[in-house]
Amino acid sequence: MSDLIRVLVADDQALIRTGFATIIDAQPDMEVVGECGDGRAAVDLAGKLRPDVVVMDVRMPVLDGIEATRHLAGAGVTDPVKVLVVTTFNLDEYVYEALRAGASGFLLKDAPPPQLLHGIRTVATGAALLAPEVTRQLVGRYAARIRPAGTAPEGSALTTRELEVLRLIANGLSNSEIAATLVISQETVKTYVSRILTKLGLRDRVQAVVHAYRNGLVT
Repeated sequence: MSDLIRVLVADDQALIRTGFATIIDAQPDMEVVGECGDGRAAVDLAGKLRPDVVVMDVRMPVLDGIEATRHLAGAGVTDPVKVLVVTTFNLDEYVYEALRAGASGFLLKDAPPPQLLHGIRTVATGAALLAPEVTRQLVGRYAARIRPAGTAPEGSALTTRELEVLRLIANGLSNSEIAATLVISQETVKTYVSRILTKLGLRDRVQAVVHAYRNGLVT
């Protein structure tokens, strides 16, 4: 039982919440430990239940998913909870803000159940998850909108190859795809990714993507 991934589902639509819970509870390696319909309840329940992953909607009453994510996983949180944001595509601006707030990844609400389950498992391991099919459009569009004007890109600490890897990450490529593109091993890619995160003081790939777009390293 200790190996079960404990999941809290937060969504203000009861049908979606129930659907997610049913799918998750049917898995032998997962259990839903709580459900709620607003962001404040999500923060409170996460504090009490300490789930491994919170599946978080963006638009919710009382406290929206972005603020709830910031309370659970934002900068300065001593014991952050992993948050997987789920959203509809027309809420992409909010998803960008949620990633900045500390979310470990996002999925679209119309993703098939296997993608949802894969997302939960990925985030639970401490890895980050981005939906590759919308990463460039979603993050790039809104990062450009808030990018500080007249500032130099913050990537000078990286080597030329590290910058190359960072740009490929920001374009939504997986480690295996980066390895194939650069004709290097996946282990080498992992080493580069680790160095990039360390040098830039970032937590995971999600933050690396946001950093790349926000600082003009990707256009």
